[in-house]
Amino acid sequence: MPVLNRIASYAEEMKGWRRHLHMHPELGFECHQTAAWITERLREIGVDEIHEGIAKTGIVALIRGRTEGPVIGLRADMDALPIEELTGAPHASTVKGRMHACGHDGHVTMLLGAAKYLAETRNFAGTVALIFQPAEEDGGGGQVMVQEGIMDRFGIGQVYGIHNAPNIPFGHFQTTPGPLMASVDTAVVKVTGRGGHGATPHECVDPVVAIVGMVQAVQTIIPRNVHALDEAVISVTMIHAGTASNIIPEEGFFAATIRCFKPDVRALLKRRFHEIVEGHAAAYGVKAEINYDWGYPATINHEDEAEFAAEVAREVSGADAVDARANREMGSEDFSYMLEARPGAYLFLGTGPGAGLHHPAYDFNDEAAPIGASFFARLVERAQPVV
Repeated sequence: MPVLNRIASYAEEMKGWRRHLHMHPELGFECHQTAAWITERLREIGVDEIHEGIAKTGIVALIRGRTEGPVIGLRADMDALPIEELTGAPHASTVKGRMHACGHDGHVTMLLGAAKYLAETRNFAGTVALIFQPAEEDGGGGQVMVQEGIMDRFGIGQVYGIHNAPNIPFGHFQTTPGPLMASVDTAVVKVTGRGGHGATPHECVDPVVAIVGMVQAVQTIIPRNVHALDEAVISVTMIHAGTASNIIPEEGFFAATIRCFKPDVRALLKRRFHEIVEGHAAAYGVKAEINYDWGYPATINHEDEAEFAAEVAREVSGADAVDARANREMGSEDFSYMLEARPGAYLFLGTGPGAGLHHPAYDFNDEAAPIGASFFARLVERAQPVV
């Protein structure tokens, strides 16, 4: 079963929606104009209830089916990134230094397309909860919406989401039971010594040498402390110290991103990071202040729901276009908090060749929106059929 004919007829309208969103990006929890625009579309579509102001600018809208039944949640994130756009497209961002470089404009469009179809046909039992979430890129809006009680408030029993995937073949779906995306933690270490003249290092306590030692040592954690079959990443991505070639600085810092899939591995990485940095600080005679930010948990699909979602994806794109045992990846997602709260699954939808996510030349492929919308619609009809 390909794209639903009714949704295919929305294609041009959906393209207009997506390009409007692309031109007006907002960041984090401050998605005020975006939320207001989405609310206008939802009223036009004719949903039954609209609940605003969740996690500051988040929305939950309800569509009721033909008979009583459970509630299924469908989620789209709606925030952009602090990137200067380089696409040169006619619909490029009108806000300097901001752009939809991760396709959240496409995610909102897919969910709105599904909402329009479901509000027209209502060929399902129970209720659909449309979740429009702010602050996926920074701030954990998914966690905040869960903490503010959307699962219990709206009686959501299961929840699903899609992320677009450039350079995966167009229209192909990928997912897997269990861990799909990694947890992400961030460590920033400030190292303080005693500065002075580069010609007299014996009178100083050099933070640069200490930082170099710490960075080299933390790279031993994964090969020497983590089981070889447990995927994990520690990448030191920033080192800053000093102002001139002949000055030993007073302080410097480095930062790292730390990712894995298992809670016990996550705890091990944190413990060993602290032990190594603190041990090297003592050895070099410097002070080390560690800010270890415990970020998004791993995105872990529930087995039955992931298999069901793959079945629905096969209906939309064909059996050969669905990889239901895809490789997990080290990126992260705050949809993980929703999957901790309720059974569900997360999938990737291929959008074909193009610039990658978070790249200033990225642009969502509008041809993919009817596919994602059809998946959401069929997911509801299959999960909650009218008896």
